[in-house]
Amino acid sequence: MARGAFRPAASALALIAGAGAAAFAYGSLIERRAYTLREVSAPVLPPGADPIRVLHLSDLHMAPWQSDKQEWIRSLARLKPDLIVETGDVLGHAQGLEGVRAAYQGFAGIPGVFVHGSNDYFGPQFKNPLKYFLGPSKKRTSTAPRLDTASLTAFFRDLGWIDLDNRAAGLELRGTHLEFFGVDDPHIRFDRVESIPGALDELREDDPFSDDNAWPDEGPRTERQAVTIGVTHSPYRRVLDAFVTYGAEMIFAGHTHGGQVCVPGFGALVTNCDIPRAQVKGLSVWRHAFRSAYLNVSAGLGTSIYAPVRFACRPEATLVTLTAAS
Repeated sequence: MARGAFRPAASALALIAGAGAAAFAYGSLIERRAYTLREVSAPVLPPGADPIRVLHLSDLHMAPWQSDKQEWIRSLARLKPDLIVETGDVLGHAQGLEGVRAAYQGFAGIPGVFVHGSNDYFGPQFKNPLKYFLGPSKKRTSTAPRLDTASLTAFFRDLGWIDLDNRAAGLELRGTHLEFFGVDDPHIRFDRVESIPGALDELREDDPFSDDNAWPDEGPRTERQAVTIGVTHSPYRRVLDAFVTYGAEMIFAGHTHGGQVCVPGFGALVTNCDIPRAQVKGLSVWRHAFRSAYLNVSAGLGTSIYAPVRFACRPEATLVTLTAAS
């Protein structure tokens, strides 16, 4: 083959390499910090109920030096949400709690619920990013550095937020009774889905407005409806199916990063769990056994410090407005 025949091929390879380098630079330097607020609504409240504005935060993967992320999250307090739902992977560094405190300092006094993700227990480790295309990542708990999960939990409780790791709890917001149940991270098998029915039974036994308790003598008795909400970090099918079976009408999850690196016009290449790619981020409906629930999967606000890039998948928080069903 003539020497000149190699020139077009060499030029094409150089062009591809240059485009790849430009895409990586854009994803690492620009899009990774292009924080955005997504707004959606879900009609799950009883007819006539006042709307409830829920700020859904997830996957901060916070490191102490990430001041731009901290400032942007702190600015969300201006939205004055009625409730905050935090779906885990808040920490991304051994000193990540410093940044979390700075980011969430404006949310004290706003009701909230939270669950943990694997990265709230174990610090980040370098991994070959190509392994993500082979299936969900494996957390090497035997070698990963342990993080100060207890201090993170204590900080959230100091904010007034409720821990839903394999627990259930109730809140009264804007005249509507909300029942919550959640699980610890299914990605590392910390979840105890089988404990949900017992936790709900215990919650309802203690509810002063349940049918098993006395109602006030004064005034007419009115029907009081509760809305049930499930919270998890990782949206594995088995967990979502169980949530729907146990009566969840709305489900919040994170973990997927929305795919993190997506192809325009195609979407996410991976989900890091077994959820369908079409539901890797955003609001959708999860159906199981003739029942269904609204599902909001957050694309999250961070990345691992060892994979600091996003492409066609901006970091996000979500303002979910729960509205009255028609």
